[in-house]
Amino acid sequence: MKFYNSLTKKVDEFITHEDKVIRMYTCGPTVYHYQHLGNMRTYITEDIFEKTFKYLGYDVKRVMNITDVGHLKSDGDTGEDKMVIAMEREHKSSKEIAKFYTDEFKKDCKLINVRWPDKVVNATDEIDMYIKIISKLLDTGYAYTSNGNIYFDTSKMPNYYELSGKKEEDLVVASRDDVDEDHGKKNKADFVLWFTNSKFGNQELQWDSPFGRGFPGWHIECSGIAIKYLGEYLDVHFGAEDAVFPHHTNEIAQSESYLGHKWCNNWIHLSWLLTSGIKMSKSKGHILTVSKLKEEGYNPLAFRYFILGTYYHKQVDFTYEALEQASSAYSKLLNKIKQINKEGSLDKELFNIYDNKFKDALSNDLGTSNTLTLLYDLLKDNSVNGTTKLELIKSWDQVFSLDLLKEDEIDKNLEIYILSKIDERNEAKKNKNYELSDQIRNELLEKGIELIDTREGTKYKVNN
Repeated sequence: MKFYNSLTKKVDEFITHEDKVIRMYTCGPTVYHYQHLGNMRTYITEDIFEKTFKYLGYDVKRVMNITDVGHLKSDGDTGEDKMVIAMEREHKSSKEIAKFYTDEFKKDCKLINVRWPDKVVNATDEIDMYIKIISKLLDTGYAYTSNGNIYFDTSKMPNYYELSGKKEEDLVVASRDDVDEDHGKKNKADFVLWFTNSKFGNQELQWDSPFGRGFPGWHIECSGIAIKYLGEYLDVHFGAEDAVFPHHTNEIAQSESYLGHKWCNNWIHLSWLLTSGIKMSKSKGHILTVSKLKEEGYNPLAFRYFILGTYYHKQVDFTYEALEQASSAYSKLLNKIKQINKEGSLDKELFNIYDNKFKDALSNDLGTSNTLTLLYDLLKDNSVNGTTKLELIKSWDQVFSLDLLKEDEIDKNLEIYILSKIDERNEAKKNKNYELSDQIRNELLEKGIELIDTREGTKYKVNN
């Protein structure tokens, strides 16, 4: 397998610490608001990667965090906690906020067939682990106390900028306009491991610690959860590209200082989804969700189809026109698959030829657009019988997750109506009233219901 590695800035061969085992960590959402389509592009792609690894024969151990504390409004360890902002906005407790938006996130994941990871951990559940790591970093001199807060000393990490490619002399005080300089730092890039009530006296979410009552910084959360549940060596760390600096850069610094060795060899970052050239973000007011697409009449899986047709490491401009095209293509694809007759026996040789091409495309930097092309090639290939085609589609849909062979769920009342119309049409044909027979067929067709006359009788198909 080869994928673009953000650490080396090139497509690398994917090497794991243990044969056929992948320890995979994915940065989860900060549950203070709905997850917009830009966020969901990341989760869809991570889901595709996980299913790809499994399809290629790997045992995947995946952990994802839920950030319900410690993610501040700014990138400079200043400003309010995003959960506190949500509490003030909605007049709810932090637990209520976290549960509501976690549940909404899970609903959206289900709509687009994103598998919920086996291990999902709330940041607030692992305070003891963060304290353990911070205590060791203080003891070994990688961390220091200033103005009542605990900071990581980035000057102790010679390769601190390796992931981001930045240089210290080019580093601004913070990466957004609303960030104030923190005068408690020894170095510009130093970051907070633990905030105390000396600075955040009104913070609701606080815990007792050896450093004072307070709460953890955002970055320590992912290191603590990943190390606790996946061990000292991580095979791949995923996240959106805007997390490269400072979040993932800081994760590496604190994790490797704590462990005393290289932590993760493979870093895969997923690019932004843009709306008319603007990065989709909650702070900018660009909130378009999967649930909203469904309310507007779109099949959410059309959005997944759209993402499958893109390259994960390139920015993609999302427009309704592009979604309309994806919806149309997805609908036509489903209809083509429905027309395949299950005939003949499984041709194992042709199955393996096509399946190996599918695996090669996935292994070559996750070429999902190439796998879709291969699917269309399969549908057009007259040398492959229906049974073999359907078996390949069933197998590949473990990765696509587009419900390519899912039976339509017909409303009972609709089914009764269709069957009554078929009976009415059969009676008309029996009486040689062909005008009425055609009228009934056309009436159903206008409703998206296609009648199919066979030797066994009249069958029907409900088109999307």
